[in-house]
Amino acid sequence: MTADLIVRAARIENFTGTAVPNARQPLAARTGSVLAVKDGRVLAVGGDEILGRYRGTGTDVREFPGATVTPGLTDAHAHPVWGSIEIGSGLDLGGLATPDAVCARIADHLGTLPPGAWVTGFDLDINVFGAAPGGEIFERRFPGVAVSLMTRDAHALVVSPTVVRQVGLTGQETFDDASRIVVGADGIPTGFIVELQAMGLVFDHYPDVPVTTAAGHVATQLHRLAATGLTGLHAMDFTDPSEAVYRQIERTGDLPLRVRCSPLVPADSGPDVWAAVAETQALAGRRWHVEGAKFMLDGTADNGSAWFDHPDALGQNRHPLWKDVEAYRAAVRYFTERGIPTATHAIGDRAVRFALDVIEEAGNPGRAPHRIEHIESIPDDLLGRFAALGVVAGLQPVHATRMTRPDQSDNWSRRIGPERVAHGWRTRDLLDHGAVVALGSDWPIGIGDPRIALADAQLRRPVDEPTAAPVQPGQRISAREAYAGMTTATATAAGAGHRLGRIAPGYAADLAVFARNPLDLTPEEQAVNPVLATFVDGSPLVHVTQETLPR
Repeated sequence: MTADLIVRAARIENFTGTAVPNARQPLAARTGSVLAVKDGRVLAVGGDEILGRYRGTGTDVREFPGATVTPGLTDAHAHPVWGSIEIGSGLDLGGLATPDAVCARIADHLGTLPPGAWVTGFDLDINVFGAAPGGEIFERRFPGVAVSLMTRDAHALVVSPTVVRQVGLTGQETFDDASRIVVGADGIPTGFIVELQAMGLVFDHYPDVPVTTAAGHVATQLHRLAATGLTGLHAMDFTDPSEAVYRQIERTGDLPLRVRCSPLVPADSGPDVWAAVAETQALAGRRWHVEGAKFMLDGTADNGSAWFDHPDALGQNRHPLWKDVEAYRAAVRYFTERGIPTATHAIGDRAVRFALDVIEEAGNPGRAPHRIEHIESIPDDLLGRFAALGVVAGLQPVHATRMTRPDQSDNWSRRIGPERVAHGWRTRDLLDHGAVVALGSDWPIGIGDPRIALADAQLRRPVDEPTAAPVQPGQRISAREAYAGMTTATATAAGAGHRLGRIAPGYAADLAVFARNPLDLTPEEQAVNPVLATFVDGSPLVHVTQETLPR
């Protein structure tokens, strides 16, 4: 048999560190230096004998002297459509730590906009405002300008009084979920808009982005992500215009990586909505498909909308986002009975506990496991339940290292208190209790470059801040465990451990070619380890130059 593609490097490396249910064969680590691909699948792995056995006149032979070929990395939690549109059309506020810095960035941006245009932005650090976020400062600095800035966790907006007036917000609005329009002591909206349904009132007034423009933004960002070693994403967003965007991109080419999409099931929705989400499971393109359903059982600790056993320092973080948690229970059962896996956003300990209870009652959906995402702080008694129930834990290393501070001066830490902070992002503990831990970025909320996330997971501090103290240093993991979290674990999370996440005969030829073996490098070296090429189904995307994503 003649191969379509042969890849030769210094070595081929698989990553152990998590169980792989239904794998075709036991997982070997270093398996050789040459691999052959036929019809998008790995045909054989070995040494130079592969060249003699499978090379034909039409075989594409790719040589990478000194390099290491690994399974392509998959980000277990990202938002590629709305994230790309935000980056393409909004103002990046990342790294700004004071109100003056935010206003200066807005002032610079205003000069590029026509009169009357909205200023929209993302990655706003909630700590900028202290204890009382609000938009009055924008009215003082930019009278009559509509300013709407999304906070870093993407669960709130800070808007100017002009936006409040244009949208007609009163503070008396009611929502199906726990969204709210925050008002001051005078009963007037402060400009702090919390959670998705309330935010939607503002989003309805955002300028329209044509599908062709949105598709250009998404294609650009996906190529940038692929340049960092990613061959797949688990997209936790699939709403308008997701399908149109993916189909538009595929009209002229292929996505540079695979995208597995899980639509959101809105809080307190009913069977009609659930049925519509279930119907989307048939949607697919060449490199994207819909599989699974996303739930948000609570919000975020920073906004006081997470669900903990005990209130935070402000008396908040004590309610679920679903006002009717029995509707959540019924919805998870509905999807499970139809073989559709669920992914539940659960940040507080009470939310995680309730989600585990519901999943235990609902059972296993079959083709892929249920997942719980974020899991920001949980007590000891919940650690073993993930493995016992076969629930995948989805964690984002950069949230732990870049959204909190070791001295606990950040908003998250001040709110939930030192005891719960000490139980934050328990990557090491979950692995030690046998859980499958799938690692992601929450991009664009977190940094999308997986090399940075995996380095942070090993250091428990920002890899680019060598003098920073670690956050919960006991939760550090090894390099092999980290890379397993974006290969074998993400394949398991997608119910695809038999065809993705490793380099072995019969598996999809999704590959990353690193200049050096990540396992031989320090975390600091891993973060800048050049990616020479990625392959999806054996199709190459060669990266001549390297860049580290700023987001």
